[in-house]
Amino acid sequence: MERKQFGLGDVVQMKKPHPCGTNAWKVIRMGMDVRIKCTGCDHSVMIGRLEFERKLKKILIRAEEEPQA
Repeated sequence: MERKQFGLGDVVQMKKPHPCGTNAWKVIRMGMDVRIKCTGCDHSVMIGRLEFERKLKKILIRAEEEPQA
């Protein structure tokens, strides 16, 4: 199975909505764990990368790639 490609600053949709009613999360930290922040109430959650990839439904907005000078 192909791994899902996501990056820092992407807005993603998870399989289950947050209790505040929003289903859009922004990726704010990446590593072995991924920290995501709810776009509705600004609550942040840190989960393991494999669990995050399993619960990720799709990428809604890709972060703009900044050119390296």
